[in-house]
Amino acid sequence: MFDVVISGAGPNGLMLACELALGGVRPLVVEKLTAPSDEPRANGMVGQVIRMLHRRGLLERLTGDARPPDPAAEFMFAAFPLTLRDLPDNPVYTILAPQRRIEEMLGGRAAELGVEIRRGREVTGVTRKDDRVLVEINGGEILETQFLVGADGGKSITRKLAGIDFPGLTNDATVSRVFDVDIPRKMVDRHGLNVPGYGHVPAFLHHRTERGLVSFAPFPDGRRMIAVSTRDIPEPDAPYTFEEFRQALDYVLGTEVPVTEPDAPKMKRRLSGGNTRLASAYRTGRILLVGDSAHVHSAIGGPGLNLGLQDAVNLGWKLAATVKGTAPAGLLDTYESERRPVAERVIMQTKAQSVLIGPGPDVTALRTLFGELLEEPEVRGRIARLISGAEVRYDVGDRHPLSGRFAPGDVPMHNGRPLLIDPAGKLATIAARWLDRVDVIRTDKSSAMLIRPDGYVAWAGEKGLKDALKRWFG
Repeated sequence: MFDVVISGAGPNGLMLACELALGGVRPLVVEKLTAPSDEPRANGMVGQVIRMLHRRGLLERLTGDARPPDPAAEFMFAAFPLTLRDLPDNPVYTILAPQRRIEEMLGGRAAELGVEIRRGREVTGVTRKDDRVLVEINGGEILETQFLVGADGGKSITRKLAGIDFPGLTNDATVSRVFDVDIPRKMVDRHGLNVPGYGHVPAFLHHRTERGLVSFAPFPDGRRMIAVSTRDIPEPDAPYTFEEFRQALDYVLGTEVPVTEPDAPKMKRRLSGGNTRLASAYRTGRILLVGDSAHVHSAIGGPGLNLGLQDAVNLGWKLAATVKGTAPAGLLDTYESERRPVAERVIMQTKAQSVLIGPGPDVTALRTLFGELLEEPEVRGRIARLISGAEVRYDVGDRHPLSGRFAPGDVPMHNGRPLLIDPAGKLATIAARWLDRVDVIRTDKSSAMLIRPDGYVAWAGEKGLKDALKRWFG
């Protein structure tokens, strides 16, 4: 019998598998695709998860740089440029990396940790028992497992088989069209795209007009991609073509844009509408959901991987402790109570951004007011904490201002174990009963604190350490 079966070998499923393996349990990943998808999806990551990857030693594998990440000097919100360099505590971290590369990195790490991944295997049925789940996969094979986790995307078969509702809204109003393009060299500079008859379109930022939205992405490998969204040109009942993309681009910018189709475009995609949905529960018995299986939302601002990967890191250590029998009562229930409100905040802010990038003079008036508010550093700081996830604070039962927040600094936590920072060398004795599952380090660069495996502070201060250790680690 397996400890945990994970349905889905995307970034969230692979991250969860790595966390479970670090926690000393045996996961099996099943994936319906026979090979990793070549379909371009996410192009990078935004938010606190980048610091978490650095703590796990995974960011260097992705970037080749062993240094801690630096916060971004600029970002965007609802097609507004968001200046961050003047913020005293800038929490916005970004990294350009295609999802395929992220999956390769996490897959390699999972293999090092001994995780088995079976491709061409799709969950087709589940039977729940008191102490296990029987998982049927295509071909009729039955897998016995203590827990089943759905990391199989917005159309999750695991969620459907578990009988978990997925309420929300579908918006069919906007059609987004994306294409790799060839562009005359004179039109491109380090700041973006200079369109004759229109003006400047900044690089890697959404750019709104009265008719829609345009973004221009000049990738480091030389590929140049343009995305255009509008409500005014419906999706035709015909295959997607470059001419259709050109028509939409010219319409939104109000001029003929001299771009051409490359010989072999890597990105060529048309999407109609979008979904905003949140699962009615993240867990039913021994079946749990993670990432897009539990929530889907607009991709504006790129919050998806920050949300999903942190779901996986939050769930991993709690599920591992539950499987091993060391978890205190109710620990696994805190997965939903902690992560669901975070998903609700992401859904809220992506909905707000979708309104602010809409067409029409009324939205333009609203944007004028909002743009004036963004001139205030306090407002930009509030938005930065929202989009990065730095505002997340869990209820960990301690009133110290640090508790429940993502830990300051970048202390390595490569082994996925909780960490007790003991500056004065007096806390190891208090924590003696937990030293088989909690690491202790001495450093004068931080105050005394207990950091959970997901990077959040469970305790800080001078009193109450034993209570915190019991609450989170048994």
